[in-house]
Order: sequence, then structure tokens, then C-alpha cells
Amino acid sequence: MRRPARSLSLLAVAAALVSVGATAPPQVPTSPPVNEPVAVGYGGAVASVDADASAAGIEVLRKGGNAVDAAVATAAALGVTEPYSAGIGGGGYFVYYDAKQRRVHTIDGRETAPKSAHSSLFLENGAPIAFAEGQTSGLGVGTPGTPATWDAALDAWGSKPLERLLKPAERLARDGFTVDATFRAQTEANEARFADFPDTARLFLPGGQLPVVGSTFKNPDLARTYAELSRKGVDTLYRGALAEDIVRTVRKPPVDPKATRVVRPGDLTSKDLRAYGTKRQAPTKVSYRGLDVYGMAPSSSGGTSVGEALNILERTDLSKAKATPARYLHRFIEASRIAFADRGRWVGDPAFEDVPTRGLLSQRFADARECLIKDDAVLKSPLAPGDPRRPAACASGGKAAPTTYEGENTTHLTAADKWGNVVAYTLTIESTGGSGITVPGRGFLLNNELTDFSFAPADPAVHDPNLPGPGKRPRSSMSPTIVLQDGRPLLALGSPGGATIITTVLQTLTGHLDRGMRLVDAIAAPRASQRNQATTELEPALFNSPLRTELEAIGHGFRLNPEIGAATGVQRLPDGRWLAAAERVRRGGGSAMVVHPTR
Repeated sequence: MRRPARSLSLLAVAAALVSVGATAPPQVPTSPPVNEPVAVGYGGAVASVDADASAAGIEVLRKGGNAVDAAVATAAALGVTEPYSAGIGGGGYFVYYDAKQRRVHTIDGRETAPKSAHSSLFLENGAPIAFAEGQTSGLGVGTPGTPATWDAALDAWGSKPLERLLKPAERLARDGFTVDATFRAQTEANEARFADFPDTARLFLPGGQLPVVGSTFKNPDLARTYAELSRKGVDTLYRGALAEDIVRTVRKPPVDPKATRVVRPGDLTSKDLRAYGTKRQAPTKVSYRGLDVYGMAPSSSGGTSVGEALNILERTDLSKAKATPARYLHRFIEASRIAFADRGRWVGDPAFEDVPTRGLLSQRFADARECLIKDDAVLKSPLAPGDPRRPAACASGGKAAPTTYEGENTTHLTAADKWGNVVAYTLTIESTGGSGITVPGRGFLLNNELTDFSFAPADPAVHDPNLPGPGKRPRSSMSPTIVLQDGRPLLALGSPGGATIITTVLQTLTGHLDRGMRLVDAIAAPRASQRNQATTELEPALFNSPLRTELEAIGHGFRLNPEIGAATGVQRLPDGRWLAAAERVRRGGGSAMVVHPTR
């Protein structure tokens, strides 16, 4: 059972900011695990938003599996317990540290647009359609990448077969998990959408009712789907009967005849599924405070944006001794603003766009942008981008354009094993509840990931690298991150939250590395998120604090966001133990576990 959210006092949260090979299949414990935000011990660690999912990963580690095996088992379990955030109908990014090679590898498992897609995919009569019509439709569904990501990761670095790793999730789907307040609230927020699709309503609104907190939720269709993947391999989702079911559902969404909602069909084909492939590519890398910070290269904007912002902050001592809380937040906000201005102009799918990744990550470019920041004034958004190809101090590389919309869901998990391998894995189906469309008889929701494309340029005079295209991957903000010290893992982390992922990871990193906060405290600290917009989002503890007034005095504008992100991380302690850390409150609290706990 996932523990209900616990309350942190405003003063406590504000203080956190300013302070610093067995052969048997893995078994999910018979008694439901509970959420704990921090765990320390030996043998490996897993942190996710959900205790059942973390327990599935830990059981794999106990049975001799490695971090990659544990990550796949955890992700599959999240597809059961967090079906509105992730699942085999979606995609994501997988970052892996190989302890033997002492190298970081990545897999781009992002969804792709159909081959028939073009830049006007979301236009009608020359104007963008309503976002809701793209969100809840077959039109927004991209080719899923999650099963292919599992297959690629296990083939390259895993030690256990997929069949064994899916057993905990299959059992969890068959026997059920305990409904918590977060699951009910997310269902309620989607009630009207879900009710328009009979298969979705049958699964998530049985009898037309919301799930009751404390009840057991079962998904036998998903259990059978996992069993089929176990028998036939993930190829069945791209070439087999499951692929046919997906294509049929996208092209003719099964809508209740009484529904008044406009549900547009998509153009996904069997050829699109057969053509899908993950991409193995080099990670992004920057040096920060003498540490090596690795992230996800485009099609994600996470690695370039977090990396650029860190490079901008490198020249400022952000320690408690040298920077007041207000100066720290001011610098963090301005670095984020600049990174998002550059992201909007330059980052898209590199198969279609000339993305200057090396330039965006260069210290020379960061220094040319850092000079824009003043301690007694605030930059105005939308801020014009710089030109990483020809950096010039304080110079603009083009016309300013507003940041386009991006949803705020997703999930993240982090895993480590006794050999020192580490995984940071962020996966998603995009909006909470994805497209709202369940594949009939299969027990999982389809993504609406194509809505991460810009429906139209924010400004027709400014090039937008994130317009739809045939087979193109939409730009993402997912930022799975691994930090190395002298070639060995120091910590790994990531978060859900759409575009707020970037600022969440950046703030957690700087809170821990610069402000001296324990990892679990840096994760719990109240957050700010600036994404090249007129105002910066603040969580309530900051919005209602004196810091807000102090920053408004120099020109900052703020708006309230009740919850930003839901991070998890693992850290290697100097004595060799692993520390797993998760949220204390956000999304009902996360789950940190280790194989052999110690005090």
C-alpha cells in the first residue's frame, strides 16, 4: 500500500531550501510495501514514485539481477500502478553507467510520428486545432518506444531474460495493487475523458464509479499482455497481433456512440510500427564543480538545457557562504530562462534539424550568455536566443519567441546494483492518462506524445525546430542524469513534470552540490520553474515566503504552481553504501529502497 501524503510544515520546507543469479523468477513481496523517502544500505538501490514498483526492482537485485534488469522490472511495474504516467503504450530515455567500462551510454526510446506526418499535422484551415482535440485522439499517438527500449537495454547490458523481469508486474496486474489518493485523484481528473471510451471506462471507471482509496485495483488484460510479451518478445508489439490492435485503435478510436467529444483518428500504420527503432547515442556531458554531469542528448532537450544552465552557473559561487537564498534563486531562475530561450530555437530531432549540441554545451557559449545576468535586474521574457555556433558576449542570435506548451506528466526511476552499475530512466505516455484511449482487451493506454510537437510556430518569423515531420521524434524535456566523480558514480536522478523536469533536475543538483543539502532534502525543497516566460512558477512554500517579496523587489514576477516535479535519485556514499531518495510528499510520496538496509 502506498503511504498517504504526509504534510511538511512551511517552515520545515523553507528551511530545507536555505540549508543546505538465482534461477527462480523474482517474487513481489506478499505484504504490500510502503513508501519511504530515503533508504541506505548495500547490494543496490531503487527509487521510484511507487512502493510496489520499487519492490519489484529490489527483488530482481536480490535474485542476482543487475541495475538494468531492475530498471526494466520497475518500469513494467509502474505500467501497472502508474498507468496514467507510463506503460508500454509510451516511450522514454534510458541513461546507463557501465561500471566495468566506466562509461555512460544512452538509449533514445522516444515515440515517433507516422511516416505520413507533416508540419501541418495539427493544423486545420491553416490554424492550429484545439489542444484538447490533439490530446484526446488518435492523431496525437506516436509509435511506442518503451518495449523496444527494454529490449535494447537488456540485449546490451542486462543479465536476465525479459520473461523473468516481467513476472512481478504481471503478478501485480493480475492480483492488484492498493488504490491511493493520488491514483483516485488522477482518475477523477480524467473522468470525463475516460467515460467517452468504453474500454477505458470499463478498466478505470468500473461500474461508472471512481476507484475507492484503499480498494484493490486489478488489470487482468494487462497481465495477459505482459504474459504475451514474455512468450513472444516485444516484437509482437511491432509486428504481431498486438501491433495490429494498436493500429486499429489509433486509426478508428473506439468512442462511445453517445459521446459528444471530437475524437480525431490517427494515421499510424503497421509499417510505422515495423520501422520503429531505438537509438544508441552518446550522452551529453558538462563539467560542473569538478564533476562530470551526463544527460540525454537530442531528441531530448534535457541534457543540453541542464548542461547549458550548469555552465552558466559555473562562474558563480552558489554556496551558502557566498550566496544568500535570494541570490541563489535569482541566478538559478535567470540561468533557466536563458537555457530555455536557446532550447526553443535550436533543439529538435537531430535526424531532421541541425542541432548544435556541442555548441550549446560549450563553456564559451555559456560565458557569452552568462554576462546577461545582473544581480539587481531581471531579464525579460521571451528572451532572444543566442547563437552557439558563433558565441558573442551578451549578443542575440535571433528574434525572441514564446515557449510553446508542454504537458507536465511522466515518471522516473533510478536504480543501482552491487557492482556499481547505475540507471536513470524517465518514461512517459505524455499527458496524465495519455490519449485517454485504451487498446481494447490489452489493458494499457496509448500515448499522446505527438502533442509535444509545436502545433504551429510560436512566431512565424522564428524557426521552430520542433514542428511535426514524417518519422520525427517530438522534442522532450526528460532529463535522466548521472553525475560521476573521478569516473565513478556519485549520484543519479531525474523527474517527471514536462518542461519543469529541466528546472527540477537543475534545482535538485544545485541544491545538493552547491547548497550542501542532503539528496533527500534537495528533492523535498520547494521548487521554482522559469521557462523563458513572463513569470516564474513557485510552489506554495516559496510563493508564500519572504523570498518571493525580496525577489519581486528586483523585478521578478511569480505565479503559483501547487506541485512541480516528483524526483527520485540514488547516491553512492563514501563508504560504498547506496542511498536511495524520493519525494516525501509530492504525488503522495515516493519509494526509496535498498537490498540490504543499514542504519
